[in-house]
Amino acid sequence: MKLLSMVTLALRDMWTLAFFREVLLEFLGTTLFLFTSLSSIVLWPRLSPLSDSMGPAPSSRSETLQLSHECRSDAIRVSLAFGTSLTLTLVCLGPLHLNPAVTMAMIAGLRVSPWRAVLHVGSQLLGAMCACALLMSVSPQRENLGRNEITSGVFPYQAFTVELLVTFQLVLCILTVSHPKSAVSSFSPALAGLSVTLGHLVAIGFTGCGMNPARSFGPAVLTVNFQNHWVFWAGPCAGAVLAWLLHDLVLLPRWSCPADWLTEFKAFFLKDSSKQSRSAEDSGE
Repeated sequence: MKLLSMVTLALRDMWTLAFFREVLLEFLGTTLFLFTSLSSIVLWPRLSPLSDSMGPAPSSRSETLQLSHECRSDAIRVSLAFGTSLTLTLVCLGPLHLNPAVTMAMIAGLRVSPWRAVLHVGSQLLGAMCACALLMSVSPQRENLGRNEITSGVFPYQAFTVELLVTFQLVLCILTVSHPKSAVSSFSPALAGLSVTLGHLVAIGFTGCGMNPARSFGPAVLTVNFQNHWVFWAGPCAGAVLAWLLHDLVLLPRWSCPADWLTEFKAFFLKDSSKQSRSAEDSGE
């Protein structure tokens, strides 16, 4: 009964116009971010109106595959697409998570209530599927829709480690620039975009760079292929938690002992996250 009353109270506090706006923006932001980003990975045939005058079209399957290989997106273009897409999405729509791993770090840091976070993550996953569905409908060669795959010769534990590390630096960057006393908070969209670009430059050769479970989830669902999919959830989530531990418990300690955090976390189920956020800012968070 106590748990039921807690859930009822939390849901009652959540059902506000402002909260529905948050969820809608997470959905729209994730859809826009992933559609524009994943478009850079899809294989687009390099054809033009002058192609007929330049020579005959490929007449065999081997020639077509060779052309497709030549048109494959390079790592730098993909990295820049993801980074700039994130930056512009944050500039246009405001401070959003767009990433379940980021939301997990916010839960651990008591910056957003667990009840709200569940719907945030749900909207992110729905936005990822919507982005991939749109991409599938407009791309001439759908291939795997940019699905994350472990590169041949890379073991799953190695892929997990890479995903953990690149997500660690992303979440640490976000926690740092979003701090109220940060001197670079006004540049947070650009810095988050640079962090995403860096992560792709590092990890794209290992896993295609997930760094965002929603980004990995969308293509996996639309192509119905979940091989080694756990890597792209476990790695980023572990990296996010480690980044939170370093930032909130070591670099800028907010609790004197784990018991204080646990007490505040339990109380968080009963409090409106907007009130909790204000109290965190008043305390220097």
